[in-house]
Amino acid sequence: MRRILFKDATIVTMDDALGDFAKADLLIEDDRIAAIGPDIDGGDAEVIDASDRIIMPGLVNAHMHTWQTGLRGLASNWTLLEYFRNVHRGLATLFTPDDLYYAQLLGGWNQIDCGATTLGDWCHNNPTPAHTDAALDGLIKSQVRAVFFHGSPKPDAKPGQPHFSEVPHPRSEVERLLNGPLRDAEGRVTLALGILGPHYSTMDVSQHDFRLAREFGLVASMHQGGGEAKTPGGWDQLEADGLVGEGCNIVHGHGLSDDQIKRFCDAGVSFSTTPENEMTQGHGFPVTGKVRAVGGLLSLGVDLESVLSGDMFTVGRMALGMQRALDNDASRRESGSIPQTTTIPVREALAWITIDGARAIGLGDRVGSLTPGKQADIVVLRSSDLNMGPLHDPISTVVMQAGPRNIDSVMIAGEFYKRDGQLMVGDVEPAKQALAESGHRIAAELRRLGQEGK
Repeated sequence: MRRILFKDATIVTMDDALGDFAKADLLIEDDRIAAIGPDIDGGDAEVIDASDRIIMPGLVNAHMHTWQTGLRGLASNWTLLEYFRNVHRGLATLFTPDDLYYAQLLGGWNQIDCGATTLGDWCHNNPTPAHTDAALDGLIKSQVRAVFFHGSPKPDAKPGQPHFSEVPHPRSEVERLLNGPLRDAEGRVTLALGILGPHYSTMDVSQHDFRLAREFGLVASMHQGGGEAKTPGGWDQLEADGLVGEGCNIVHGHGLSDDQIKRFCDAGVSFSTTPENEMTQGHGFPVTGKVRAVGGLLSLGVDLESVLSGDMFTVGRMALGMQRALDNDASRRESGSIPQTTTIPVREALAWITIDGARAIGLGDRVGSLTPGKQADIVVLRSSDLNMGPLHDPISTVVMQAGPRNIDSVMIAGEFYKRDGQLMVGDVEPAKQALAESGHRIAAELRRLGQEGK
């Protein structure tokens, strides 16, 4: 048995029953967290001095379209409508399987480098099984823990073809993946469905897709918001059909009434908001406060690296700052004065990008907290860095000060993939070059087609 013992660390567990530790040890045995506490006897374990380190759970990026890694920066000035036109109806249609492979590989590596050990990978640019297989191959080889949300592309329909909103999620692909590369329900990468939902599909398709996910026991995630709904009143029908509940994950959540959000949360639906991208592209203010007001399960995601950074520390601060601002503004409007106290503690924001993120995508029993018996997915931060000390409140330091520059080590399932500040995933440079060539070729092809179309 392989053992690693971190000694004398500040430990943030995100396990309410276990609590946090100002100075304690953490023992890892093979791929699991074995024990946390003072003065642990690790036997023949490799001992690591962590006296100036904060150890915390790996971050959880609950929603990201990793296939867009090679498009970084292209969409930073686009509203949601421009994004639909230029990406789904343009750039996405130019991807080869190899383009997807390198985007997924480098996107997964970047998440590890930035401290996210778990990724909700929403892959909806897979027009053929070959595209899907290449995307999965890259994701698996990146070594990041992931839920692969198998989605469907959204190009303009060609003459004689149905609109994407009229196309049911392909059962044959679900069966193929479950009988092939994603057959292991306990594996590093597992399957979920990225379905259209009632906002982007017909009622028949929505009902089919919800039932398909339930039949196979898979999480069903769907975008909600962004223009008019394809099926007005669709959610009411799905509720009447008994299809809205645990295992459903709503991304964004705009356009839902407060009553709907409460009913969905009461039924066990989880929400994944992407605050920075939602504010950038014009979705509207994040529904963070509405979900937390009714005790719902809230998670966060980057959404689009074609628009912004893949750093979940920034996403957590964005979500916290935005909702505090909204709460403070409401209080000032009501009372005419500065609020007496803050509405959201920093620990809650850290939960959104750790344990609650894991729960939202169906992995709460495996990761998201430093709980003995769970997978050893951890991040080690240097608390002695210039921007980190002095250390008064570790939770506040993690949420409000920390970033990728402070990451000393990252482990997934007890294996180091970053150590002493260095990424340990293989030969990165050739893959970076391949991604650059891919991204530049796709962008140039879109420009050429745009010029030809004038």
